[in-house]
Amino acid sequence: MSSRARKRQARKTPASKKQAEGFSLPYTRRNLVFFGAGILTILIGYICLAQPPVDGFMSLTLAPILLVIGYCVLIPVGLLLGKFSPEASDNKDSGDNGGG
Repeated sequence: MSSRARKRQARKTPASKKQAEGFSLPYTRRNLVFFGAGILTILIGYICLAQPPVDGFMSLTLAPILLVIGYCVLIPVGLLLGKFSPEASDNKDSGDNGGG
């Protein structure tokens, strides 16, 4: 390996480590639970959709309801739900909002 290649590699390594250390996803365990529940609901919906008879309750009613709940409710909630801060809920529950 030439000295130029070693210098380039030495320069790139610390910068990439700093970027990797500073990056973290804003998702908590609660987000993962909602996201996992959404994936599970979608899978159950597709399994229900594949069950015979085609004109039965599971295929025509239950499966679409499960798929809509999974795709339109649980997955977005899992992605958009922010971190829970106990201070914010304490301020809301105090009941003293200054109004008369």
